[in-house]
Amino acid sequence: MKKIILTGGGTAGHVTPNLALIPSLKEQGYEIRYIGSYQGIEKRLIESTGIPYDGISSGKLRRYFDFKNFSDPFRVLKGYTEALKIMKTYRPDIVFSKGGFVAVPVVLAAKHYRIPTIIHESDITPGLANKLCIPSAKKICCNFPETLSYLPQDKAILTGSPIREELLKGNRLSGLQFTHLSPERPVILIIGGSLGSVKINTAVRNILPRLLKTFQIIHICGKEHLDDSLIGTPGYVQYEYVDKPLKHLFAAADIVISRAGANSICELLALRKPNLLIPLSAAASRGDQILNAKSFQKQGFGAVLEEESLTDDALYQAISDLYDSRQTYIHAMGQTKLNNAVETILSLINTCSIQS
Repeated sequence: MKKIILTGGGTAGHVTPNLALIPSLKEQGYEIRYIGSYQGIEKRLIESTGIPYDGISSGKLRRYFDFKNFSDPFRVLKGYTEALKIMKTYRPDIVFSKGGFVAVPVVLAAKHYRIPTIIHESDITPGLANKLCIPSAKKICCNFPETLSYLPQDKAILTGSPIREELLKGNRLSGLQFTHLSPERPVILIIGGSLGSVKINTAVRNILPRLLKTFQIIHICGKEHLDDSLIGTPGYVQYEYVDKPLKHLFAAADIVISRAGANSICELLALRKPNLLIPLSAAASRGDQILNAKSFQKQGFGAVLEEESLTDDALYQAISDLYDSRQTYIHAMGQTKLNNAVETILSLINTCSIQS
């Protein structure tokens, strides 16, 4: 039986692609373990699947001044020592890393024992953690054509992002029944990221009376962002967070308004959902969401409204334009070849593990 270690953590985006790979890895007969941080979000998500989980020490490597920069290197060194022990004991045939700082000591430990590693970069430009891992990787998977120019030519492969198969099994009627909305009117699904977006929430609610003349709204607004005054508004439903029914809400939606996290927009592509992307501003991030959104726009997969231009009128017009042109976006998304990321990555894993 082949053995594989999966790693990645810090945010859900560093875990969900690994979750998408697990069923196919099991079908192929792999014995799977996961290495993450002691108490990161990955621990809860992975342990719920029954996959054996090993926590290691993790520290963030920052490009800016922070007093933690003096202590975190020691946490990383401790994590490397712990990862070495796990590698020596478990002896995996291959490691697959989705990134995040917890992955750095794991990838370096795999290199020490000459265990091949495949890493996946979600965003257009590699983050610092993956930059540190690239020299140790055998292959590097990516989501966007533009990313290939940032990676070693002999290692880079355009695969897209692994999507949970469960997400593709949504039912429109089930989604409408869950939300108590009508099948007779179009539906907008709004997702502001795992923590929600105050700016998107506010802008949507400001134009809600105008939107409800044409559309029904499913608003996933984030923890503690419900508006009690809008509870019971006909055609408008709001949730802090949705888990298992999310696939049905996607199926019910005619168009989607979303942040531009790489995994989220790859799910929209797989689901063929016309989308308006409102990326996190460069002032609040390293600008990766802006680049992701512009790539999607360039390929004809979605429309973009930058946060700095997010006014009530601009949002209403962008939504109207998106809905009117929705078939154009559906057609463009139907032409992409990035539909089999799980299959492509599994093939790489098989090939590299055989060569190890």
